[in-house]
Parts: sequence; structure tokens; C-alpha cells
Amino acid sequence: MLTRICAKRIKRFPVILALILFSAFPVTLAAEALKHISLTRTGLMPEDIAIIINDSDPLSRQVGSYYQRARQIPEVNVIHLRFPPDRTTLTATEFKQLKAKIDRLTPEHVQAFAVAWTAPYRVECMSLTSALAFGFDKKYCADKCEPTAPSPYFNALGSYPFDDYKMRPAMMLAGTSFTQVKDLIDRGIASDHTFPKGQAYLLNTSDKARSTRSVIFAETAKEFSGIFPVQVLEADFISDRKDVLFYFTGLTHVSSLDTLEFIPGALADHLTSVGGMLTDSSQMSSLRWLEAGATASYGTVIEPCSFPQKFPSPVVAMFHYALGASALEAYWKSVAWPGQGVFIGEPLAKPFAPLLREMSSDRFELKIFSPRAGRLKIEKSHSAAGPFKLASRPQTIRRGENRFLLKFNEKTDGYLKLHWN
Repeated sequence: MLTRICAKRIKRFPVILALILFSAFPVTLAAEALKHISLTRTGLMPEDIAIIINDSDPLSRQVGSYYQRARQIPEVNVIHLRFPPDRTTLTATEFKQLKAKIDRLTPEHVQAFAVAWTAPYRVECMSLTSALAFGFDKKYCADKCEPTAPSPYFNALGSYPFDDYKMRPAMMLAGTSFTQVKDLIDRGIASDHTFPKGQAYLLNTSDKARSTRSVIFAETAKEFSGIFPVQVLEADFISDRKDVLFYFTGLTHVSSLDTLEFIPGALADHLTSVGGMLTDSSQMSSLRWLEAGATASYGTVIEPCSFPQKFPSPVVAMFHYALGASALEAYWKSVAWPGQGVFIGEPLAKPFAPLLREMSSDRFELKIFSPRAGRLKIEKSHSAAGPFKLASRPQTIRRGENRFLLKFNEKTDGYLKLHWN
């Protein structure tokens, strides 16, 4: 069922990737020209993120402070709590008290949370990240092998989850030391606008109970032909690879992570029962992916049974990432039933966000990445209020990497709007 849903919805996606053209992070465009360009975005911005810090946890304070500075998160978006940090699980009552304070202190414009600690990672039968997004609600739990409530954010378009769905997805800046988390944050920042050339590795392992996602691997490889190199392998692990951008597998423990080189921005996870028990799992903790060099990962905090809907769909995660979405958005949009799963990593990593460079006076090179064919339209007006008219014939956007040369002078050209169909 998940395969059919993914395929059906992806084929209906409009080509929106190029709308992030001049969005995301600072680029080398003259300030005056930037003021004259109307931008549409598809990814979270630093001002959309609120950092939640536990002031009773010295590591949380250190991580939160560093992340605010590194990503230039506004001070008003920093939320301070105080509660005992030395446990993995919060009770529903404790969480509801904390959540009431979080809701009271969160500015209305905030769309998502970055959580500056590793434990607690769970609220009774829910993960912390899902409890923050939906509030604690047992419909997102399962005592037996049962479905849970679906996420309205699954495979969703747009980059305003709170405005559109009244939820704020969360990701944990997780690690066992400040050095580990600092390295994670630095990798996320280093990945921005890099258009990495890495590979996607999709493994159908000998553990068939944990390889339920493999039924969509062939379709995923076909979907991304000519976009990402995708290797579908019948193997328990890969080793000695220097180009890992995506790694999706299913085992209780994954070998040879120390032989791999993950490209900044890489997403990686293993489908298993309790990988999301970050600090005390009897299986491999999802933290091992971040320690090995991945930029984001996912795992369940309580036995989910082998429902692929409770784990990331590679085709959906890779598609949204290719559109220029952040790691938080791409991962969250890829899980249909996320109530029992915890999202960890650097939320704002955006390796496929577009890049605009000033080549010479009034001349710019635009670089975008697209998982779909489409058309780039540029409209011009002498007034910021319009009316805007098509400035030139639409240009073709091809699957994969695209480069465009643009001429623009705000004094003579006025104002621009860029959009795609």
C-alpha cells in the first residue's frame, strides 16, 4: 500500500524545486539586486526554527548556544526549559507541563523545533519528536502490532508545516559529547548548496523481517535514474565506500560503518525495532549513523512491528531532499506513521538548495537541482506592486543539475518574479 501511495503522489508533484532559487541561505548576490527579486521558497529558514534547551543539562546549553550562533537563529526563537535530564523517558504528565510552556514561549511564526539534547528521547509510548509535533496522544502509539495515526505531513508539499497543518516537526541535535554534536552541525552547514555527487545505497539484507522496505527499492532506483546513482544490493552491509549520500537498510546492527565516508548532508537509517532508543538500545542506536558521519537519521523508540509505514520511505525522502528541502522536512515527509519514531540530525541541512553566483557586473549564474522536468519563468515589472509580465520565453528545467545564465540590473530591470509550473 505504501508503495502505491508514494508512486501515485510523487507523480502528481508539480515542479516546485526551482522555486527555492534564491532562498535558503546567504548567496553572493548584491544586496540591492536581492531586494528587487520576489522569491518563493520550499525549505525552512533559520528564522522558522525554535531551539529548545534544557538549562539543567550543561551539554544541552552548550549545544543550543552553538547551534543558535552557527545557524543564526533569532534570540526570540530560543526556548529555555528546566527539568532533570538523567533519564530516557518523560511521563505524559511531565511532558504536557513542558509542552504547555513550549507552546507559550514559541513565536507564532516558528514552523519547527531543534531539540538540543539526546535524552529524554521518549514520552511514554511516543517519541519526543512526534510528541512535540502532535502533542502526546495515544492514537500515535501501538501496544500490539497495529497501525498508528497517520501524519498529515507525509509526502506533503510546502514548507510551512505549522501554518498548513498546525504541527511543528522536531529533530534532535543528538550526540554523546559536544564535539560529536558540533561536528554534526558543522556537516549540516557545510552541505548547503553543494549539489553532492554521492550514491544512494539501498540494501535488501538477509534479515527479511527488517527488509520490508526493499519492495520499493527497484521503483526508487527507476524513479531517480539520471538524478542520483542508486545501487540496490542484496547484502548485509557495504564497506570501503567514499561516496555515501543515502544509506537505507534493515538489520539489528550494521557492520563496517567505520570504513565509510558519508558526504555532508547524508541521510542514513536502519529499520529495526529500537534503533531510536538513543542511549540504551539492545540493538544499534541510530546515533551510530551520526557518529559515522551521516547528517540525519531515524529510529523507533518502542517496538513498532515490521510496518514500513513507521519508517522512512527512501523514494519520498530522496525526492523532497532533491527539491531543496531541509533534512528535517525530507525525513519527516517520508514517514507515514511517525508516532513511535525519533528524528535526529541537523535540521537545516540543505545540500540541494539552489546557488546563485555573481559572475560579473549584472550577470549571474543560477544552479538548481531538479528531480522533475519543468520550466523556469521570469516575470518583470517596473513596480514592486506589479503588474508583472513574462520577461522572456520560459526555459526548460531538466532532471538533475541545471545551470542558467541571467542578466539583471535593478536600476533598469526593476523587479523580478521567478516561478515554475
